[in-house]
Formats: sequence, C-alpha cells, structure tokens
Amino acid sequence: MSTPATHFSGDAPVPPDLDIVWAHGAPTQRQDTDPPIQTHWVDASTAVLRQSKAVSAEAPFLYLFLGDDRAILLDTGDAAESERCDVAGAVDGLVVDWQANHPRPGDAPPYELVVAHTHAHHDHIKGDPQFAGRPATTVVGSDLDSVRDFFGFTRWPAEVVTFDLGGRALEITGIPGHHRTSIAVHDPWSGLLVTGDTVYPGRLYVEDMPAFVDSLERLVELSASRRVTAVMGCHLEMSGTSGRDFPFGARYQPDEAPLPMTVDQLVRLRDRARQVADRPGQHRFDDVVIYNGRSTLPMLRLVARGGLATARRRMSSVLPRRRGRS
Repeated sequence: MSTPATHFSGDAPVPPDLDIVWAHGAPTQRQDTDPPIQTHWVDASTAVLRQSKAVSAEAPFLYLFLGDDRAILLDTGDAAESERCDVAGAVDGLVVDWQANHPRPGDAPPYELVVAHTHAHHDHIKGDPQFAGRPATTVVGSDLDSVRDFFGFTRWPAEVVTFDLGGRALEITGIPGHHRTSIAVHDPWSGLLVTGDTVYPGRLYVEDMPAFVDSLERLVELSASRRVTAVMGCHLEMSGTSGRDFPFGARYQPDEAPLPMTVDQLVRLRDRARQVADRPGQHRFDDVVIYNGRSTLPMLRLVARGGLATARRRMSSVLPRRRGRS
C-alpha cells in the first residue's frame, strides 16, 4: 500500500489569510441574507467556519485542519439539524476541495475525519449528530475521560500531546478554567493557536479561576517557545470600540473587533487574570470582559441588557410594517 506524499514539507508557519469580514447578522430577520455557515480558507490546508447569527446568537467559529491521512474538525456548532445549518455538508465540501488539490495514491486508505471539541458546552457540540454514520469518521466524546483517552493524555492538563494528521502534527494541551474539558490546539504549520472560549475577543466566563490562571500561564509559556501567528477563539463579542461588547444574545454585530488576537494580548490577559483572581464579578478591559465566577448582579445586568437590545430589535422590525399600513 502506498503512503501519500506529504504536502507539508515546506517552511512553516505558512502565513494565514485572516483578512476577512465575517457575516455578523442583520438589523432585522427580514434583512438577514447571511448563509447559515460561512467558510474561509486561511491557507491551502486550514479552514475556519462561522455559523450565522440567524442560526445561533452565539455564532461560533469552527476550525478544520487537514493533513495527508486525516482531518480534524474542532467543534460542530449550535445546530443539531442539518436543515438549520448543514455543518457536515460544509465540511464535506471543504474536504472534497482539499482532496482535489492534494491527490492521494489510488490504493491509499479512506481519508479520515476526526470530530473533536474545544470544550463541551452545547454551542460547540450540538452539531455532533450530523456526523453520525459518516464513513471513516470518529466523533470524540465530549466528557473529560473521552478527551484524555483519545488524545493520549497521561498528565492532564499540563501535558502537551501531539496528534498526527499525516505530515502535520498538532500540539494539544488542557486549559480548564472556562470548562473542565477545555483544550488548546497549536498548529505549527499555520501557526494558529486555537483557544476555544478561554481566550477570544469577548466575555470570558470563568468557572474555576485558579485553573483559568494556570491555563493562561501555560498558554503564554507555550506561545513563547513556538511560532504563533494568531490566537484564535470561538466567538466574537467585542465591538471595534475599545472596551465595548455587544449585548448578550445579539443577532446583529456591526463593526466587530478582529477575531485574531496576538500573543501580546494573551500575555496581557494572563496579567489581568492574575490581578482579578481574588475579585469575583465583572472586569472590563479594552479587548475582553472577564466574568470571575457566576456573580448574580453582573449576570443579571448582562441578561437584562441583552433582553432590552432584543426588544428594541423586534420593535424596529414591527414598526415599519405598521407605518406602512396606516
């Protein structure tokens, strides 16, 4: 049986193309023309996908890394039914496109797909049923034991393990704090460091602050010893105005902050987490908002602000119709 020639023998990291305006919803449902899922190749073997605001207010980002023997999808999004958002179909299309440009020997085994998760919150695993029964596909369980067993962790969470895609080996480490199953994935080929909901331009909900600080310490250490081109999270909640986040549950987010974050931002986040570690509640900064624990008052304010924004949005969609009838 032939072994596919590697397509990853050049210099790395390959500079990713992250210059894209992501679909960010519309002022009213009637005006929404965004596709259910948006896909973007950041390099020839790496794709980023985003579910639309119409499908889910969370609008999560998903990551697809392709190697010579297999691909790995990180997260499946917030829609179980393909009718709402065909994540599996989008991934299949990307895999087909990649294979057309990266031919394999005719006697090579079937090209595999691994479906894994940055962590186990519903908006990252809800689409798993779409991959049930897909040939040559492994869906990794979302519980901690399944994550540790599949990737071969023996010292969770601090160990850095490798996962070989064929010519392309990813580095994976545990980063609990936001969720006990959270992982970070570094791809030496693209230089991307995927951090799930632990680090992204938005509201960082921390359920275990000591674990969160420890995870950030290790992410900073990892970034110092690797070539990281961008720190990539799974949501966008900050606006282009410093220190301002969009309302909770927003379906329309014009002027979003850039999704990619820098290593310098990661270092600053580590420092800020240290500063607020013993202070429960909301802590607002220029590029993130840290929620240290589930403090009642800040969460009530967040939900109330989101409810008010939703009510205004619904009123704006109704009033023009009423005016037209008068």
